[in-house]
Amino acid sequence: MRCQSGSVLTLVLAARMTDAALAAAAQLGADVSAAVVDAGGHLVHFQRMDAAEIAGPTLAVDKAFTAVAHRIDTAELTALAAPGGALAGLQANGGGRYVVFGGGLPCWSGDRVGAGIGVSGGTAEQDSSCARAARSVWGSATGSADA
Repeated sequence: MRCQSGSVLTLVLAARMTDAALAAAAQLGADVSAAVVDAGGHLVHFQRMDAAEIAGPTLAVDKAFTAVAHRIDTAELTALAAPGGALAGLQANGGGRYVVFGGGLPCWSGDRVGAGIGVSGGTAEQDSSCARAARSVWGSATGSADA
């Protein structure tokens, strides 16, 4: 269910979202990068933990971008993009920018995606958990029911 909301992503809100993702990662013992993009997929805020992997910055931004572009949890794309899936080969499109494993979530604003969060550096499950923590900040700030 999605609630109507007149919210707009701000730098302050995006920073709070990446803070929440990194706090969740610290609790899980993971070192991650976290990115928030706007409704157009443009980077608004990014943070990287000191010991995070070098691939994290690219993957975090691309997970957030993928979640906005396809309006779906990137973990749901894993099966869809596999051989024989409805979106087989998706990850080879968009210049290889689409990420088809967990850690990217869309953030809804009414019936539209208002932002995306991407987290990378832990396991797919850890990244997804950290992204959910960030999206809960979005939900608290905007009144969105999907958080």
